[in-house]
Amino acid sequence: MRSSRRHPLLVLALLCALAVLAARPTDAAEDGSDTSAGAQVARLYADAAVATRQYEAGRREAEVQRAEAQRLEGLLERERQKITVLREDLGRIARAQYRTSGGLPLAAHMVLADSPEELMRGQHAVWQADLAVHNAVSKSRRAEARLAADEAKAAAAWQVLEKRTSELAALKKDIEQKLERARWQLQGQADASVAAGACRGAVRLDQPETRFTGKWVAPVETYELSAGFGSGGSRWANRHTGQDFAVPIGTPVRSVGKGRVVRVSCGGPFGIETVIEHPGGYYTQYAHLASVAVDQGERVSPGQWIGQAGTTGNSTGPHLHFEVRVTKEMGSALDPQPWLAERGVRLGQG
Repeated sequence: MRSSRRHPLLVLALLCALAVLAARPTDAAEDGSDTSAGAQVARLYADAAVATRQYEAGRREAEVQRAEAQRLEGLLERERQKITVLREDLGRIARAQYRTSGGLPLAAHMVLADSPEELMRGQHAVWQADLAVHNAVSKSRRAEARLAADEAKAAAAWQVLEKRTSELAALKKDIEQKLERARWQLQGQADASVAAGACRGAVRLDQPETRFTGKWVAPVETYELSAGFGSGGSRWANRHTGQDFAVPIGTPVRSVGKGRVVRVSCGGPFGIETVIEHPGGYYTQYAHLASVAVDQGERVSPGQWIGQAGTTGNSTGPHLHFEVRVTKEMGSALDPQPWLAERGVRLGQG
């Protein structure tokens, strides 16, 4: 038996989220602009995040309801045992009445009784037996009705939960499929820009509402660290000059601190890249992008989205190549991990 405890506010919130997300215009922009893919990917990332949160909320509610189902199953099993005991009691009462002639009419008791006192005692015993039978039958019927009602309620609640969870899962899958198509559309546009050696211009993204309290942040929010500073390999002429973050195409890339954009480039081994100058004479580079969201000379703040990750240039898969330099040119790179750690950002913690 499975059951659930209904949570009206959570149910309402989940259903509202379904309606809002289903109505979002997540398909390609109707104006046919080439730069629409980047903004579309950013919107889909936001939609996917909302859908995932709602799906996880539904999944957590399901876990709570499964625990409630187990608790209710225990109660129902005890009710079944009580009904079984009641039925056995009814059987014993009926057998006792039969053995003691409890079923004889009152006239027969009067004839067979030796005295009025014996008659009264016998009649009192009969009344008690009848009352016991009546009470046992009523109690058994009430227990059976309560059991049937609980089972029906549990089944109905579980059906509602399964339907809602299924709808959330379907919504999440649909958004993820759209996101995957949009990612590769964005990457195709980026590859064309790199091949032409000319950037298409900044793709303005709706900035997140998050306000950072610190002066420095990681260049991406969620990631896996891959090739680190100083790594060797056939892909690099000498040693790896930065820190790579394995992320999907279209992942928003953030400026690690406040500064000014000093380079936006769309050709060469780094593919699409952006370089930002920070106070104190340091520079950060963000390479292999799929799009840029800033123009050269623009001022940026910590955590501001400056582009989207991709796999342009000399890249074997989607990732962000991040460098810290003392000049804006290659050949002056520092190890990004200790540099960020000195500023309160420890990589590997998301």
